[in-house]
Amino acid sequence: MADAALANGASEEERVAHGVEIRNLYKIFGPNGAEMVEKVKGGMSKTELNEKHNHVLGLNDINISMPGGQIQVVMGLSGSGKSTLIRHINRLIDPTAGEVLYGDQDVCAMNAKELREFRRHKTAMVFQKFALLPHRTVIENTVYGLEIQGVNRRTARKAAARWIARVGLEGFEDHYPNQLSGGMQQRVGLARALTNDADILLMDEAFSALDPLIRVDMQSVLLDLQAELRKTIVFITHDLDEALRLGDRIAILRDGAVIQQGTGQEIVLRPADEYISNFVQEVNRARVIFVDTIMDRGEIVEGAPELRQRMLLEDAAKLFAETGQDRANVLDKTGRPIGSVSLQSTISAMVTPNTH
Repeated sequence: MADAALANGASEEERVAHGVEIRNLYKIFGPNGAEMVEKVKGGMSKTELNEKHNHVLGLNDINISMPGGQIQVVMGLSGSGKSTLIRHINRLIDPTAGEVLYGDQDVCAMNAKELREFRRHKTAMVFQKFALLPHRTVIENTVYGLEIQGVNRRTARKAAARWIARVGLEGFEDHYPNQLSGGMQQRVGLARALTNDADILLMDEAFSALDPLIRVDMQSVLLDLQAELRKTIVFITHDLDEALRLGDRIAILRDGAVIQQGTGQEIVLRPADEYISNFVQEVNRARVIFVDTIMDRGEIVEGAPELRQRMLLEDAAKLFAETGQDRANVLDKTGRPIGSVSLQSTISAMVTPNTH
C-alpha cells in the first residue's frame, strides 16, 4: 500500500493532512516533575521552581490548535521552550502532563509500537544542523526514511529522485554531504522529509544556520512546495521576519508559556503586551498587512480603483500614488467588491505606533 501511494500519488482529499491539537501541555524537567505541576498551576514561576525545588519549567500549560495543511510557526527567544514543544509532537520528549492530539489519537498515550508507526509514517523532521549521514550520498540520504519503512528499493529511489529534483538538486544525486554547500545540504534534508510523504513536517530552526540570502531562498522553496502539498508544518524560529513570511498562524512563547497566538496580521496590529510590542516594533508593516485587514467592510465607492483583498499595504500605496485617488474598493477572490480602504488608513496602518 505504501509503495502504491508513493508511485501513484495521493488524491486531493488524501493530501490534506490532519491538524495537531495541543492541550494543557506541561513539561517539567527533574525527578519529581509530576508533583511540581500543581505548584506551577498554583502560580509558581519558572525562576522560583528552579531556585526552591531544582526543577526546570520547560512548558507551561500550552494550548495550540495547529490547523491541518497549514504552516504553524512557533517562535521565541532562546530558552522560551519552542524546541521542547516541537519534540513533544513526535514524542522525542515525554510530557509531564497534557495531550498532543493527531486526529483522534493522543500521541502521549501511544504504546511503543503505535509511536514507532506514527514516527515512521506520519511525521518527518528537518533539523537546523542538517543531520545528514556523511557516508551516504544525496540519494542514499533521501531514501533513508523509506528504507526504514520497508519500501522496496526501486520505488524508494524513484520517489527520492523526484523530490531531489523538486528542491533543485537534480544532478547531485551521487554527491556526498561534504561536497555540498550549507544551503544544498538543507535542501537534501527537506527532500528526505518530503520523500517520507508524512502528514506532519517538523522543522526546528531549519534555516537559521544558513546565510541570509540562502535562507530567503529556502523560505521561497518551502512556500512553493507547501502551496502544492498542503502539509501540516510546524516551523520553529527565533526570527520574526521569517515567522511572518512563513506562518499561517504564529504562537509566541516566553519562559515556556504562550504569550500570544494568531495570524501575523493580528500579532502585528494588536500585540498582547509590551513583550510582543517590542518584538514587532521594527517590522515593516507595509510588507506584512493586507488591505482587507484594515478595510471598511461593505462600503463601496462608485468608480474607485480596485485592490485585491490579499494585496499588501505597500502595493496599495503604489496604486494610490499612480491613480491620484484617495480611496479604493477591495475585491474578494471572485472579483466581488467587499469593502473599501482609504489612502489615510493605509498610511496610518503602515506606521508603527509609538508605544513609549
